[in-house]
Amino acid sequence: MTASPRSRSRLRALALTVLTALTAGLLLAAGSAPQSAATARAGGFTGGLAGTGRSTLVLYDTTGRWAPTGELYAAQAANLTGHFGTFTALPVTSYTAGTMDSYTAVVYVGSTYDEPLPEAFLADVRAAVRPVIWLNNNIWQLAASSPTFAADHGWAPSSFDQGAIDKVVYKGRTLARDTADTAGVMAYATLDETKAKVLATAVRTDGTRLPWAVRSGNLTYVGEMPFAYTVTAGRYLAFADLLFDALAPETAERHRALLRLEDIGPAADPAGLMAVAAELKKRRVPYSFGVYTLHREPEKDVEIRLRDRPEVVAAIKYMLANGGTMIMHGYTHQYGTEANPYNGASGDDFEFYATHVDEKDYVVYDGPVAGDSFEWAQGRLDAAAAEFRASGLPVPTIFEFPHYAGSAEDYRAVRSRFAARYERGMYFAGTLSGTAVRYDHSAGQFFPYTVTDVYGSKVIPENLGNLIPTGYNNHPSVLPADLVEAAEANLVVRDGVASFFYHPYLGTGRLGEIIDGIKSLGYTFVPASAM
Repeated sequence: MTASPRSRSRLRALALTVLTALTAGLLLAAGSAPQSAATARAGGFTGGLAGTGRSTLVLYDTTGRWAPTGELYAAQAANLTGHFGTFTALPVTSYTAGTMDSYTAVVYVGSTYDEPLPEAFLADVRAAVRPVIWLNNNIWQLAASSPTFAADHGWAPSSFDQGAIDKVVYKGRTLARDTADTAGVMAYATLDETKAKVLATAVRTDGTRLPWAVRSGNLTYVGEMPFAYTVTAGRYLAFADLLFDALAPETAERHRALLRLEDIGPAADPAGLMAVAAELKKRRVPYSFGVYTLHREPEKDVEIRLRDRPEVVAAIKYMLANGGTMIMHGYTHQYGTEANPYNGASGDDFEFYATHVDEKDYVVYDGPVAGDSFEWAQGRLDAAAAEFRASGLPVPTIFEFPHYAGSAEDYRAVRSRFAARYERGMYFAGTLSGTAVRYDHSAGQFFPYTVTDVYGSKVIPENLGNLIPTGYNNHPSVLPADLVEAAEANLVVRDGVASFFYHPYLGTGRLGEIIDGIKSLGYTFVPASAM
């Protein structure tokens, strides 16, 4: 049975998390970079949280046909390091001697096989007195640059094992790995565990194992690209946690949970909202809720403003007074008068990005909507703010893109108006390099903790997904047990968050089941303001 438009949920945006547009089949259009001229002249991108004193140098590959992919991987690495402090991203080919000396740690994102690495970079890694995390390719260049590498480090790389590997064991927990990723995991010619520590282990489908990540001295090597084929309970979480070793090793174990109610608009059922809000008040669970202020259904010539629905406004005021934090979830949660991609109706369609459903029932991301610009996006944000005021409601200070999709200019506009976003992010090649944004090369990313991303915005995480009773658009159903399982996998992140969202029209029963399951793992629910 095909799900009704109203039952479709944010999981359709998860196509973005599968590597990049190159593998997810997202073919989009072109645009301009959101960076400052000073940043572009410097050849890198600097961002992150100020005041910690910690900084990360992210180096990435830029040669060959996969250069856009390398930049996307680097953006994802930089985003995660934005949890700890500032970051600077540069092409590794531009590295000069001593560059890493100004940083707390270094992450090299080896996406291109045999990228020409400067001898200055190899020499500085060999002599590094700060943590260096090396991902995937070209570790053989480092090994070959020193005749005593194996003796010094206790290991030497061999070649990529391209067998079927479906798990990674880290800190005693099993994380998923998609066997569709056939790029392989590095095997080792030698491994002396008296000198090198195996941090995580890859497990083949036949049960045999090989190291996934090793550390000796200040060098940590991860034997594949953790940003390829990411899933909510996957080995990407191991890399997210390994960053603490390099940037905040003193971090104590802490596990917090977030809940966001979704797609609340003028056409919402006020009784249903009140029932969910009352249940959360009874459970003393703080939460957030996303609101759009103008409901449109072009096919039916329907247009409803929030100010004209006093019962919905009253329910929102009750939520605000009883543990709820309101999020701006777009203006209309749809675009124009045509399907984008379903029916043109608010709550179902995308607002800031053009999409369509192809003949195989996949949602395809086409690019920025017609007329998209920084000023256009600001205009929609301002119109939504005016509707909140006209309804007697405060204007939210946190934003969430409908279906987690917008152009680089839209992200820039949101940053100009909001203190934070609460969502997963959509990133494009060109953002780090300062060149024209490549909408045909995109990647989506979820976070297990708050970050400041490459757009310069604070991002509150949503990393578990949501309840989906019936699958759609080639996505399977997601049940309470699946969300709890994903939360359990996130326990490997020492100060990680289990964050999910929920549609109020699904009632209270399964919501309580999810909350109880997450609490039973040791998580404590906190408001968005705690992040």
